[in-house]
Amino acid sequence: MVRLWLIFAQATTVAVAALFVISTFRPEWLPARGVPIVSAPPAATGSAPSVAREASYHDAVRRAMPSVVNIFTSKEIRTPRHPLLNDPIFRRFFGEQLPDEAQRAASLGSGVIVSASGYVLTNHHVVEAADEIEVALADGKKLLAKVVGNDPETDLAVLRVNAENLPAITFGSAENLRVGDVVLAIGNPFGVGQTVTSGIVSALGRTGLGINTFENFIQTDAAINPGNSGGALIDAQGNLIGINTAIFSRSGGSMGIGFAIPVSTAKVVLDQIVKNGTVTRGWIGVEVQEITPPIAESFKLGSTRGALIAGVLRGGPADKAGVKPGDVLTEVEGKPVADPTSMLNLVAALAPGKPASVKLMRGGQEVDATITVGRRPKPQVRSGE
Repeated sequence: MVRLWLIFAQATTVAVAALFVISTFRPEWLPARGVPIVSAPPAATGSAPSVAREASYHDAVRRAMPSVVNIFTSKEIRTPRHPLLNDPIFRRFFGEQLPDEAQRAASLGSGVIVSASGYVLTNHHVVEAADEIEVALADGKKLLAKVVGNDPETDLAVLRVNAENLPAITFGSAENLRVGDVVLAIGNPFGVGQTVTSGIVSALGRTGLGINTFENFIQTDAAINPGNSGGALIDAQGNLIGINTAIFSRSGGSMGIGFAIPVSTAKVVLDQIVKNGTVTRGWIGVEVQEITPPIAESFKLGSTRGALIAGVLRGGPADKAGVKPGDVLTEVEGKPVADPTSMLNLVAALAPGKPASVKLMRGGQEVDATITVGRRPKPQVRSGE
């Protein structure tokens, strides 16, 4: 019995070894195992490219990019000569010197063609105090430009080039923007050439940043760098929704916090400058401050909404209408005043010379007043500009 078992074990071992050798070196000698084979369906013609294009914004960029221009500016800087040059003895030994040392400073930015007849929208700080302005179109053509008008309080300026049939951009609607919408920034960062970056709308209605007098910024994480100022912020369809203006940065480069002026503001400024050469805003001659919780409690307001009148210009529109320091402005022409910033924007939108109804809180009582709106004075130029 033991002998039979040994013979069986040896035969089994030899059979297994033979099967291993055959399956390794001659698998075709073995019978098919009948494993079902699943064939992949044939790919539809052009299916891969269509999937890739669904996530592409090429069409939007192709539509808007010809309307975005590079702007090169230069201005002459004169360095006052040293007082020793006025000394006759010094001049006798060292000769006559030039009265001033003249140098030219160059800078760059971006702009957007907003009219086929040659109007270009950009930032005021891009062309401020420039002696020469050159606009480079997307096709490489360069044109000299002149300033039609500017608005330092929104940091916008309108240029004009002598050309026709230019590729004007299509205006979008900033009012329909939502946080999370995809946006694209087009400009000329660091002078490397026209560049497109993408991101989303990070926030809307940003104010109180101290960048401009009138602020209502679109915040985006699309990379905006030096040289992008004045360029286009577009939506996923290629429509203009903002003018790139500023970044928050500790390094000078993009940190994912950029700001653009909404196209709604840009259109108002553009229309007024093209028609009148300047921007006219309403003004009532008051100084306002924010209502903090302690102030609201002190004035028994029950809320921090509104703008506290901290000062009234003597003889100004508000003073003539009976507005007094300590009043709280709550409504302008039926529109609620949320804070000093909204009050500034509401008053600026009023037409100078026309009456405007306002609501005030005075000593816990609501007071109605009618103010004849004045014309907002132009901002004073800072020293050195």
